[in-house]
Amino acid sequence: MAETEDSISLFRGLSVSFDAVGLAQLAFGDYGQYEAALHVNLKDKYFPVVELGWGKANSSDIITTITYKTSAPYGRIGCDFNIMKNKHDIHRLYAGFRYAFTSYKFDVFSSGLEDPTWKNKVEYEAMGVKANYHWLELVVGVDAKIWKCFRLGWSARYKRRLFHNDGDIGNTWYVPGYGKQGNIRLGGTFNITIEL
Repeated sequence: MAETEDSISLFRGLSVSFDAVGLAQLAFGDYGQYEAALHVNLKDKYFPVVELGWGKANSSDIITTITYKTSAPYGRIGCDFNIMKNKHDIHRLYAGFRYAFTSYKFDVFSSGLEDPTWKNKVEYEAMGVKANYHWLELVVGVDAKIWKCFRLGWSARYKRRLFHNDGDIGNTWYVPGYGKQGNIRLGGTFNITIEL
């Protein structure tokens, strides 16, 4: 078995994938992303990957009348490891990691916040606030060959913020590529992949 594995060439091909979860979030919610990835197959064991995307948010809170808008690129780089016993199977089970970064601007505004002392409506506006975010993602997922060069798969991701700059007005509501800030650190993708 070891001799067969050693005889496999190092470079086994490239594949491009697209995430359907971010598209669904954009279609049915007030934030989401367009995302594509390039994977390199090395010996059917190691899969270095670059993920690039564009995250968008346009959300208005009915109660507070605060609107949050942003639209910016983000990128991730990392590697997946095929953890199947038979590395050359047409289906894959993998674990991996990503380092991610985005630099973005956002707008927050409201036509009428109530002043707690004077009880009158006060307009609020912060436009073009600069921010950036660095984070790490731990990834587990599956990838299955469906037909010829087409594959489908999903991944679950645990996100951990490394360092950030939210600008001058406090935490940003949505970070392109990371998602909404808060206690939820889990995310996922549903990948449609084409092997080149």
